[in-house]
Amino acid sequence: MTEFLTHDSGTLAYDVTGEGPLIVLSHGMGDTREAYRFLAPLLVEAGYRVAAADLRGHGKSSTGWASYTRTDTAGDLVALVEHLGGGPAVIVGHSFSGGSATIAAAHPAVAAVVEIGPFTRVPKISSGALFTNARYRTGLIRLLRTGITGNVDTWLSYLDHAYPGAKPADWAERQAALATTLREDGRMKAVQKMGQSAPKDAEAALPALGVPALIVMGTLDPDWADPRAEAEGIVAAMPSGLGSVVMIEGAGHYPHAQFPHEVAATVLSFLKEIVSA
Repeated sequence: MTEFLTHDSGTLAYDVTGEGPLIVLSHGMGDTREAYRFLAPLLVEAGYRVAAADLRGHGKSSTGWASYTRTDTAGDLVALVEHLGGGPAVIVGHSFSGGSATIAAAHPAVAAVVEIGPFTRVPKISSGALFTNARYRTGLIRLLRTGITGNVDTWLSYLDHAYPGAKPADWAERQAALATTLREDGRMKAVQKMGQSAPKDAEAALPALGVPALIVMGTLDPDWADPRAEAEGIVAAMPSGLGSVVMIEGAGHYPHAQFPHEVAATVLSFLKEIVSA
């Protein structure tokens, strides 16, 4: 059941299922909390209370926010944690929200973070890979076109590319529903603003991270010329011993939707050392 939290002159849509230690799931730009439709039940089954939220401007959350930075989203996530009892909570952030999780980790209510395919560092375009890596080149072009045009179909073409190989069984229905949502007034404008917000704030927060962090990356993620190197670079910027990397073989930018059981096993193994479910 969708619930709403009024925060920072807007409303955030979310739902909560299960009982136990709190995990907050935050999706990436151009998506909705339905991105976690496969992962959330597995975490609930393992004994966690799982809250999935729509980013500001996305899903059923309101549009028209003053800004759409990772710091803004971090504040939204912390507000939701406090609203749901104040933690301790684990924040799982995908893509754009991976950087937000890093920033939110400074709050005492956050016990750990999981970042899936995270944009936590300022991307550096690899000119060499543009010529040698077709997956990387195609993904970058479609992302840039989406940022410039705000066109829903261009974004959907990026998503098709970002799910290499096996796609979820409900792919067609999910794409159609997402397209309908994104065509609502103000939705793609929010996506564009998020895309224009460089993760300088998240990258700056990495050296001061004070909680355990897991980076989950697909081996075929088209957003980086070398996905493993990006994941390891994020961990290298953290204080020693706090971060770890798990690569999901065959996954693109959405491993939690392509391979939810593998991602759930990875997350639960990580949390076993941190939270007692």
